[in-house]
Order: sequence, then structure tokens, then C-alpha cells
Amino acid sequence: MQVVKTPEELQALCLAWKREGRRVGLVPTMGYLHEGHMALMDRARSLCDKLVVSVFVNPTQFGPDEDLDKYPHDFEGDRATAEAHGADVMFAPEPGAMYGPGHATWVVSPELERNLCGASRPVHFRGVCTVVTKLFMLAQPDVAVFGEKDWQQLAIIRRMVRDLNIPVEIVGQPIVREADGLAKSSRNAYLTADERALAPNLRKGLLKAAGRIEAGERDVEAVKAFVREEYARTIPMGEIDYVDLVDPETIAFVDRIDGPVLAAVAVRIGKARLLDNIFIKV
Repeated sequence: MQVVKTPEELQALCLAWKREGRRVGLVPTMGYLHEGHMALMDRARSLCDKLVVSVFVNPTQFGPDEDLDKYPHDFEGDRATAEAHGADVMFAPEPGAMYGPGHATWVVSPELERNLCGASRPVHFRGVCTVVTKLFMLAQPDVAVFGEKDWQQLAIIRRMVRDLNIPVEIVGQPIVREADGLAKSSRNAYLTADERALAPNLRKGLLKAAGRIEAGERDVEAVKAFVREEYARTIPMGEIDYVDLVDPETIAFVDRIDGPVLAAVAVRIGKARLLDNIFIKV
């Protein structure tokens, strides 16, 4: 496995592969790789001839009071993990290599950004869309794999690719969970032992909400109130960012549950802001 540090080197390498007729796969990550990332790499590996895994903590998707400077990292561990899961290249650039002096071009998808994480993290998806577009231009992938834990991000990238006619297949990979149901996340490392013990209740609350919907509940506000009450009881130290039900494709709020719906939550537990969701097919 090669470790590539500059955009120019990555682009030249991937363009050479394309000229040879190789099918290129891409897994964008911010590093500190865990089993969720491993599942993304394994899926991508099965769909391509050459696999690029990027490890880049993208500064433009962090707000001024967020955890950019504290985001966990383990370069050597990431290199070993990427190689073990079939990466041909690990792309690990410095921020200055991706955003040169005077950088002034951004990619946005306003309609899909307005709700959920976009409401409380107003610059987040602008940074995500821009860096993913840059990675697509550099790696020239035929296929890219993203996790469904960040469902809104996946929906936005799918729309971006469609709207901009970017020739890449976007594949969503189901959430990988701990044995107790907690979604795998690099930010789980922030949790204390007591916080970690309560964190699986995010998933349990969503499962109970899904059960109510499958039993016939169609009132959105009733479901949201139920989940909030569950979290107040089972995660008393948690600070709820949002509990919402949205259209799975457009991320628009739904007024009534009359078709497939995504129940999505974000809750801050101590220093960790944790996401989870469940797709409910009505």
C-alpha cells in the first residue's frame, strides 16, 4: 500500500489507473479507523480494482466551537488498518495541501442542509460537499462508499452527484454497531465509562419509536415527544440536539407518517455528540 501526501500525486496515480481501464473505489474518512470504516473498505474493495482510502480531518466542516483540535487520530493504526482491508493507497494530505491560500470556492446543497445536523452545524455540509467534490476530482472513482450513520450526509452526496453529473456510483453501507447497539463512531472515544453505559439507549429509543409507528402511530409530534421522554428517562445527562422524522431522500420534515420515514437523533453526552437513525418502511 502506498501512502500519498499530495493531491497532485494522487490525481496522477488515479488517472493512470483509469487509462489502464481499472475500476477505482474511494472511501473518504477522517481517520481513527474503527469497524465501521472497515466495513466501508471491505464493501468498496469488493466493487473495484484499485481502492483509495482518504484519511483527512477536514477543517472546513468544523464550526469554531467544535472539536477540530481534539479530534482523535492514530496515523500508524490507520495505515495498518487500511492496508489490512485492501487499500492500494492511503491519501493523507495536510490541510494546506487541500485548501491553498485564497481558497474561495464552495459546494453547497441548501435544500438538503437546512434540517437535522445542518440546522445546528451551519458550515458543516458546505465543508463536506466541498472536500468530497475535491476527492472525487482527485481520485476519479467509479464507486464511493459512505456509511448510513451519517444518513443526511449520504443523501446530500447522492443529490450532489446527481445534480452535478459526477460519474461516480454512491453506495451506502449499513451502520456497524457495538454488541449493545451503540453505533460505531470515532467520537465514542470521548465517552466516560458511565456515559458509555447509557449511550446504547439512543438506539433503544429509536427502536421503541419504530415499534409504535409499525403498530399504527402516524402522528409525528407524538413520536418525537415519546423519544424525548425516553431519552430524558434513560440518558438524563444527555443534551438533545434534535429528534426528528424526515423524508429519507429529501431530508424534509414530514407532517404525517404516511410512507417511508427516517427517524434521526443527535444527542450530546458529555464531550461526545452522537448520531443515530432508523429507517422505517411504513
